[in-house]
Amino acid sequence: MIDLAIIGGGPAGYVAAERAGAKGLSVTLFEKRELGGVCLNEGCIPTKTLLYSAKVYNYAMHGDKYGVNVTGASCDYPKVVARKDKVVKKLVGGVAAAMKANKVTVVKGEAVIESRSADGITIACNGEKYLAANLLICTGSEAAVPPIPGLKEAGDTVVTNREILALKEQPKELVVIGGGVIGMEFAAFYNTLGTKVTVVEMLPKILGPLDDEVSAALQKIYAKRGIEFCLGCKVTGIEKNTVVYETPDGKTCRVSGDKILLSVGRRSNIRGIGLENIGVEAERGIKVDNRMRTNIPNVFAAGDCAAGYPMLAHVANRMGEIVVNNLTGGNDFMRAEAVPSVVYTNPEVASVGLTEAQAKAAGKDFKVVNLPMAYAGRFVAENEGGEGFCKILVGARHGEIIGVHMMGNTSSEIIYGCCLAIEMEMTVEDLKQIIYPHPTVSEIIKESVFAVK
Repeated sequence: MIDLAIIGGGPAGYVAAERAGAKGLSVTLFEKRELGGVCLNEGCIPTKTLLYSAKVYNYAMHGDKYGVNVTGASCDYPKVVARKDKVVKKLVGGVAAAMKANKVTVVKGEAVIESRSADGITIACNGEKYLAANLLICTGSEAAVPPIPGLKEAGDTVVTNREILALKEQPKELVVIGGGVIGMEFAAFYNTLGTKVTVVEMLPKILGPLDDEVSAALQKIYAKRGIEFCLGCKVTGIEKNTVVYETPDGKTCRVSGDKILLSVGRRSNIRGIGLENIGVEAERGIKVDNRMRTNIPNVFAAGDCAAGYPMLAHVANRMGEIVVNNLTGGNDFMRAEAVPSVVYTNPEVASVGLTEAQAKAAGKDFKVVNLPMAYAGRFVAENEGGEGFCKILVGARHGEIIGVHMMGNTSSEIIYGCCLAIEMEMTVEDLKQIIYPHPTVSEIIKESVFAVK
């Protein structure tokens, strides 16, 4: 009898397996592809590796701003891709080593839930049957593919995040359908390398859930760099290598590219895994409570396959930990008020908590402070002509931090402190008493809280 069976070795699955193994549970982890899931193999890590290469290339091209002259800077696309593959391979190996160190049994194959009885839950994989006392489903998500006319006929001209990462040649022209995080990160990468990029987005703004001011500022920067944005536009068809779309005023337009990146969201992987065999409730995702429990005792779900939570790797990590903590005598639950979000463009964007629009919709009485990143000396020293700002939302009555939204490099490394402030219900006065290292860009938080009136 296995204490915990886990289907899916992505951010929720492998973290849960590692934590459970460390706490002495017997764990079997099923993964049909590679350990690390989409995040490590087809998402977070490979895209950030590519984006860092683009950032280095950008520094080389504009080194004269810092007194460093680089002649004939060029980007070797195959080498950039090869480095990405090397990084992924190394980190996948690290996950495998962590599984071994914590005595987790890894089974490579497609697992299916067969039945549930008083004896436990039966999982079938590779012709073998496994009996577990508890089951954690972490089957993740995949790129959503809407029924766009002409999509299938376009063949490999249309790619998702998986296929675009496997390209061996840099496209000269790229059309991105969807201006969300994934779409914008690929748009930023290829734009820096010199590809002509067009983003077609149905909403009137890029990065829909983000603060409106942050979204507008980032769009303005990349528009200056040559990305063409077609906002409020509905894609009506694909004709070979051409995207056909309708503008807000009803006009039909076309834009062509060597490749078309389809990036309109993700959907949970819940089909074909046997949920119906034991009666697990699911719609667009598996229904769970704040302890990741499904409607079936001893059956849990975490990560992108679970409904109601952001599809983010760090959220998946936390969900997996919650399941293990509760199975080993803890009392843990998901708190979603302080979930950070980062867009790894150049400059970076990071946020946590409520946006202005959300705070107004919730009827909150709040104050807003918005300071340029130039208030932090380190930012000025390292970002010649760089643009950025920090916006903090503060409760008007008690001075508690309810939202932080930043644009500027190293934002991704600062935002966790703002998550802590919201999680611990810290106030402006609390943050004023923190000693911030000098000089760092994190001092923008200190400057911002002292600017609250």
